[in-house]
Amino acid sequence: MRFDVLTLFPESMDRFLNESIIGRARENGLIQINTYNIRDFSLDKHRKVDDYPYGGGAGMVMAPQPIYDAWKHITDPFDKKPRTIYMSPQGSLLTQKTAERLRNEEHLIILCGHYEGIDERIIEEIVDEEISIGDYVLTGGELPAMVLIDCISRLVEGVLSSEDSYSNESHYNGLLEYPQYTRPPEFKGRSVPDILVSGHHANIEKWRFLQMLERTREKRPDMFEKYESENNEKVLEAYGLLPKRKRRKKAGKVNDPEEGAPGLQDVPQDS
Repeated sequence: MRFDVLTLFPESMDRFLNESIIGRARENGLIQINTYNIRDFSLDKHRKVDDYPYGGGAGMVMAPQPIYDAWKHITDPFDKKPRTIYMSPQGSLLTQKTAERLRNEEHLIILCGHYEGIDERIIEEIVDEEISIGDYVLTGGELPAMVLIDCISRLVEGVLSSEDSYSNESHYNGLLEYPQYTRPPEFKGRSVPDILVSGHHANIEKWRFLQMLERTREKRPDMFEKYESENNEKVLEAYGLLPKRKRRKKAGKVNDPEEGAPGLQDVPQDS
């Protein structure tokens, strides 16, 4: 997967994106990240990229020409124009579902604004989607762009060791992650839950799912309410609240109690 980032501060982004998991993914060719300094495309002899806003007001606005020329430099070699995202506090909120959708793109261009924003005409001309990482304002789009790249990249095949590395994490399936423990078995008088050292994997999975439900209900009741409405029977089963069922013989079958219950089917208990 390829990311092209239009920014005023490519060096600061590269320092972060060359570290840890994302850095190794770049080295191994699993993702490609290119940063472009918008100033390099300015026609001004001083490489100026901003100007005063029409109508007055505080601050400066990024001019359309350097951004457009930088964008054209990236897109001209391609028959299909890559999806262009502008990191903006006015955009839709970044969620795990957003990341899952965007990982299916082969090529993304990410535009980082600065100062008081960018000329509206460039948004109308080249931007396909605006994304925000939260309801607050930052000094520029570089931090949000790095968050977006990190969030998408870890879903690309091969970047993490296995799908399990992210499929059980918070927000991936609509719930918060279960608590994690490692050595030592006791720390400051607090012990690792016995179930996790029992070796009974089925019971461990049940415990973890119940912990996910409990954590989400406590910390993010909005998420829990949504998950419960979409997975009601699964939630009731986890809490042991499903109605009890009794078993009856299938027609024409005689059941041997010593052989377990083949030939039996569940039916709702009579009221």
